[in-house]
Amino acid sequence: MSSDPSSSRRDFLKAAAVTAAAVGIAGEVKGQEKPKRQSELIRRENEKPGALDWQLTRVRLDKTTGFRSPGIEGYCSHQSIKAGEELRIMVSTLPARKFNIEFFRMGYYGGRGARLMHKLESITGKTQPVPTVGENRLIECQWEPSATLKIPADWPSGVYLGRLTTVPDSAAEPYWQSYIIFIVRDERPADVLFQCSDNTWQAYNRWPDNYSLYTDPRGAHAVGVAVSFDRPYGRYAQIFEHPLSIGSGEFLLWEFPLLYWLEQHGYDVTYCSNSDCLTPANLMRCKSFLSVGHDEYWDVRQYDAVKAGIESGVNALWLCGNSVFGVTPFSPSSSGQANRILTRKGIYGGLTDAEILEEVRVFTKDWQRDSRDESLIMGARSIVPFNGGGDWICTKPEHWVFAGTGMKKGDAIPGLVGWEHHGAPAKLPGLEVVAEGTCWRGGVTPAHWTATVHPGPKGNIVFNAATIFWTQGLSNPPGHILPWSHWSRPHGPDLRVQKITVNVLKRALGK
Repeated sequence: MSSDPSSSRRDFLKAAAVTAAAVGIAGEVKGQEKPKRQSELIRRENEKPGALDWQLTRVRLDKTTGFRSPGIEGYCSHQSIKAGEELRIMVSTLPARKFNIEFFRMGYYGGRGARLMHKLESITGKTQPVPTVGENRLIECQWEPSATLKIPADWPSGVYLGRLTTVPDSAAEPYWQSYIIFIVRDERPADVLFQCSDNTWQAYNRWPDNYSLYTDPRGAHAVGVAVSFDRPYGRYAQIFEHPLSIGSGEFLLWEFPLLYWLEQHGYDVTYCSNSDCLTPANLMRCKSFLSVGHDEYWDVRQYDAVKAGIESGVNALWLCGNSVFGVTPFSPSSSGQANRILTRKGIYGGLTDAEILEEVRVFTKDWQRDSRDESLIMGARSIVPFNGGGDWICTKPEHWVFAGTGMKKGDAIPGLVGWEHHGAPAKLPGLEVVAEGTCWRGGVTPAHWTATVHPGPKGNIVFNAATIFWTQGLSNPPGHILPWSHWSRPHGPDLRVQKITVNVLKRALGK
């Protein structure tokens, strides 16, 4: 102990300052109103009348094999946004003409799939420029806002589509349509956190003319290629060639069937984007984290946040395939807005040394492997070859996952594995392979996929369905089209897939 009086005084003042700060913080926290649990919010929301007309009716691409709809197209200032914040909507029309925007929240709504929330009419449109190609093949629009919308306080968290429709100058002219898409997020505690895979939507977005992470002249997996959220979503260019989803990313294909099913059954669910999961706090307010459909591209901060969430007791349900594969750190837009650009840096480190020979046939020579092993948070990971089609085959019928399904060992759900999948189960304590089989690329090259379950450290669970197609077995809502790939296709809603999902959610939610 120091005998210096000045030292004692300094220590006393320092302790007093810390105490005062702690009291101040405590008072501040005590004075704040914490978000309330609203377990009936989604059920009550879906009792409201759904929209009779929310899909795209008239879409015109710039050419038969084109990716954009220059008659009308747009994008939003945010991937996700909270109530009370202002959304800027950038729209281009060719030729310049007035247009309307109808805002729909996606859900069940008595089987209609969406509810009309708001409408903006007779907005003055103009033709906005296609940007020049920047460094790393970046296409970043800097369009002027055509409209703004302050998100109303009573809009629940969800995925929202804005339907853009041109207003013809005369009855003799047609109208044209496309979507914009954004997520409304909240901070309330909920049972389920539904993360949309919008990083991957953007990675595959080819707007305006073949500019995605996959179209660099050096090769489909070239390092250093960048994409921006500041541009419209073009026509989705694989799995199904269909223009009637243009502007909505991959949502209607992968996320919508699960969203529709969860809201049909009244699950307490809240929604977010990839960019909302860069810190653990967003996950820890919910009991379960869902990765959905095609969730390929992650910033490493997201990996660390999900790992921390699982370690704290959050359940992780991977209803997806090819997930946590590409390392794509976020960077700000040219205007300084955070998390608006993705740049491919490499892949996560789960691929084994034995697969290196196969890897070099797939990736460019300059690819990099991150030290983080995705199988440690998922239970299984992408394997090479990582795409194909197959049947989802039960191998452990006595497991609680299969309770009430009537499935026996060897029973198969046809076509449910694809278009990409997970395999090579991690060496984790208590991990069980509950389903497995062969997935065929083009009917020629086989790969072994595995669906797994393993316990987390706090009595939580980690379930990996191992296939992008999993959500196709849950529902077939309006506006959704079944995909196909590699000479294989899922069959749509299946009672066994629905029951397995119920069992997993029941175990995860403790209900």
